[in-house]
Amino acid sequence: MKLFCISVMVFMPIVTALIDFPQLNHIKPKATPEQQAQAVKDLISRLIKDRASEFNVIVDPSIGPNNKDTFQLRSTENGIEVTGTSGVSASMGFYYYLKYYCNGQRTWAGQQTELPPTLPVITTPIKITTNDKFRYYQNVCTVSYTMAFWQWPRWEQEIDWMAMQGINLPLAFTGQEAIFQRVYMSLGFTQADMDGFFGGPAFLAWARMGNIQGWGGPLPQMWITNKLVLQHQILERMRLFGMIPVLPAFAGHVPSGITRIFPQAKVSRLGTWSNFNTTYSGTYLLDFQDPLFNKISKAFIEAQANEFGTDHIYNADTFNEMTPTSSDPTYISNAGKAVYYGMLAGDPQAIWLMQGWLFYDSYWTPTLVKALVTSVPQGRMIVLDLDSENGPLYQRFESYYGQPFIWCMLHNFGGTMELYGAVDSINKGPFAGRQFPNSTMIGIGLTPEGIHQNEVMYEFMMENSWRTEPRDIDQWVTQYSRQRYGADSADAAVAWKLLMSSVYNATSKIWDFDHVLITQRPTTNSDIHSNVWYNPEDLYKVWDAMLAASGDLAGSQLFHYDITDITRNCLQTVALKFYTDLNTGFNNKNVNAVKVAGASLVDLLADLDHLLSANERFLLGTWIADARSWATDADESKLYEYNARNQITLWGPNGEIRDYASKQWAGVTADFYKPRFDFFTQWLVQLLQNGTAWDGNVFSKAIMAQVEAPWTLQQYQYPTTPTGNPILISMYFHSKYRPMTKDPFFTKLWQESQVEKGGKYKNAYERKMAKLSGKI
Repeated sequence: MKLFCISVMVFMPIVTALIDFPQLNHIKPKATPEQQAQAVKDLISRLIKDRASEFNVIVDPSIGPNNKDTFQLRSTENGIEVTGTSGVSASMGFYYYLKYYCNGQRTWAGQQTELPPTLPVITTPIKITTNDKFRYYQNVCTVSYTMAFWQWPRWEQEIDWMAMQGINLPLAFTGQEAIFQRVYMSLGFTQADMDGFFGGPAFLAWARMGNIQGWGGPLPQMWITNKLVLQHQILERMRLFGMIPVLPAFAGHVPSGITRIFPQAKVSRLGTWSNFNTTYSGTYLLDFQDPLFNKISKAFIEAQANEFGTDHIYNADTFNEMTPTSSDPTYISNAGKAVYYGMLAGDPQAIWLMQGWLFYDSYWTPTLVKALVTSVPQGRMIVLDLDSENGPLYQRFESYYGQPFIWCMLHNFGGTMELYGAVDSINKGPFAGRQFPNSTMIGIGLTPEGIHQNEVMYEFMMENSWRTEPRDIDQWVTQYSRQRYGADSADAAVAWKLLMSSVYNATSKIWDFDHVLITQRPTTNSDIHSNVWYNPEDLYKVWDAMLAASGDLAGSQLFHYDITDITRNCLQTVALKFYTDLNTGFNNKNVNAVKVAGASLVDLLADLDHLLSANERFLLGTWIADARSWATDADESKLYEYNARNQITLWGPNGEIRDYASKQWAGVTADFYKPRFDFFTQWLVQLLQNGTAWDGNVFSKAIMAQVEAPWTLQQYQYPTTPTGNPILISMYFHSKYRPMTKDPFFTKLWQESQVEKGGKYKNAYERKMAKLSGKI
């Protein structure tokens, strides 16, 4: 493919009147400049192999202003010199050159790193300083929805990606169960207590936050030990790049055995969470005034530091999606003090980083939010404004009453797969955050519940770390297309521009986690209209344009991923027509119409599975194989596979959070979603033939027993390698389904969805909680 280089302007840092927090100045990289430089050199070698010698890397903290990363790029007679104030900033500089001089890209779906025979010359040296101190990464759920079964090779790739994106404040939650086990058992708790407290391998995130206990377990000891070993590898590499890993802390959730071991301790039980019964929910919370709280917290921080060292920033979320037992501001203030001063007892330099997700709940009035965040000395708490692109809270809470906050893009729930984004918001929002009166914003962040989707949103968002103003989106995405495929394609550029103005420009507070109806349990009252925020014809035109580009881009790994993803989303949207016809036929008591529509929908799901099986990024087999890779015996293998299957389908013993983390992967589409719709169709036919009314409860019990639960117990080894050519398959399905998209249904769908835009839920929290409680 022919490579094209572009001219690049030199950016200067944005000038703002942000408040400085000297309390954060002690947060600095552990590795020496020489060690950080070597880490970047190693990264470059992994990425471009024999061309790595053409890059010289220097880490020199003195080249930029204090507390903000800077990188410099210049050409020398030996190649390109990359200088950064840290390993992260030098990695950013290298990636900047790769993208904007060599039209390269490195994302989750693959990489385009075919360099020109001679590296392009930088005619005028470039120096760029970031706007903020921090770039944060991860949601506390990401470690379960995406990273649950990663081994070190996958973690190494992700840490490289973090460094090139400029992330210097990553969550590092792996391996904490070993530390909690060590602390609790030293206090007299038993292994049986631990078995009932820790969640299973795919559900640890919610056990850590006190939402559930024990579900998916018991957690094998070899898992606990091997994750401890993995955490050492993760932390060592993060620190070598100059990152500041965020470690866990004690939030107050304790094993139920506390009432036996410490009968005088004051504890309460939190409410049940998301339809889980009291076996797995209603967890125990140690009272904030009890001396034991400080003792456990101090012991955990010290034990963790002895094992891993510390970078002094800790995450703890006591009330995540859980309502406190009191609305008294004093109670809330005492809660904050107990969590923070417990950290401080083990680390006098502790900083508390907290997800601000809980503040979307109407319980959290300004008075209560202020009571919590001001219970900690100013500058000693960092709040993640978790869903800033759709519902920023820093405005309502006056920049968190003086505490520093990070403007975050949440974007994804459950790791679901849907073309989705709010590009206009993330283009302007971080600048608005910095310019807010008396702003305490200290960074930007990525907080998706799951990754491996919509990579364009993450590439765009992270450039906000050094942009001086919002970008011209059409211009940016044209460059993005060139970088992604390593060549110019007019058709691909048209497709990406159209995507950014439609699918990726949700402006009505729509979120992605329950829009994919083909991966939701079928029902006769599904709300079709609320699931489309863009004109479907725009998506279908993207499909046309991308296939037109396939002749020029057929050799691109990333194009193969994109054509699979776009065709997938088109088929998903076409399915809405069949789903509507199915329910309309039932409502009209037309048996033949139900049979025809149901057969069409089942056929489409078979086609979708065939498409997905042609790309390695859409294979269920990889998820299950990764889960099994942790097993040391047959029993562990069975447990890990059950965890993997249950999380992406039933999410609980009885489908408590069913389909929340649904995945459009080859395997689960053919063997779970397709049989479900086949069962649904036959059920409706039988109801009509028998003259029986629809009963959702009866249907739910039947489909759970006959289709859903049995699949989670299977141990079929799904393929881990793709079969077929996704371009040819997409062309075939385009010829089959594109004529159907001319049906007036899709125009009507778009028009009616505009009337219902936004729905009845005012923010992502309310919509998510409605989903978790079974209301939607």
